[in-house]
Amino acid sequence: MANLDFWFDFASTYSYPAVMRIAPLAATAGVAVRFRPFLLGPIFKAQGWDTSPFNLYPAKGRHMWRDLERLCADHSLPFRRPDPFPQWSLLPARVAQVGLAEASGEESWGEESWGEEFCRSVFRAQFGEGRRIDDIATIGDILAQLGVDGDAVLAAARAAPIKARLRDETQEAQQRGIFGAPSFVTGDGELFWGNDRLERALAWAARGG
Repeated sequence: MANLDFWFDFASTYSYPAVMRIAPLAATAGVAVRFRPFLLGPIFKAQGWDTSPFNLYPAKGRHMWRDLERLCADHSLPFRRPDPFPQWSLLPARVAQVGLAEASGEESWGEESWGEEFCRSVFRAQFGEGRRIDDIATIGDILAQLGVDGDAVLAAARAAPIKARLRDETQEAQQRGIFGAPSFVTGDGELFWGNDRLERALAWAARGG
C-alpha cells in the first residue's frame, strides 16, 4: 500500500479540517497515512517570527479566519475561534506521541491504539468547542473519553523518551523543508502544503509517489 506522512501542529488552523478529512479520503485512495505531529515554533523562530504569521499580518489573519469558517461549514465541522491564538501545543503534541508510539508498536499503553483519535479530539476541542489545549484538564478529559489511563499517559508524556521523540520529529520536519502545517510528504519525497492540497497529495501517493 502507498504511504503518506501527514505533518501537523495542533495550533495550526488549517490542520483542523485536514485532520478531520484525511482518514476516509485516504481509505478511498488506498493510501496508508502516518500522523506526524511536530512543533512549528522552532521553524517560525528560524524565520524570525515570534508568533503565527496570521498574527503578524492582520489582513492575512482576518482572511484566514473567515476562510476557515467557510471551510468548516462546507464540511459540517463545528467551529469556534480559539482564544488565545495560537495556543501552546507542546502538551498535546507529547501526549499524541505516546499514543502514536503505541500504534506503531513501539510501546504498549492499553489494549487498543488511540493516538489518531486523540489527535482528532484535540483539534475538535480547540477549534470546535473553544477549549484550551494547553490546559491539562482538557487533555485529561479527552483521554478519559478515549478510555485511556490518563495518569499513566501524562507521566509518559513528561518522560525523556517522548520529549526526545517530539524533538526528533520537529528536527526531521525542518530537514525535510517543511515550513507550515498541514504538510504531506509522499514516499518519493514530494512535499504538499495546505489543507487544499490534501487530495493532490493522496493522488500522488496512490500512483506510486
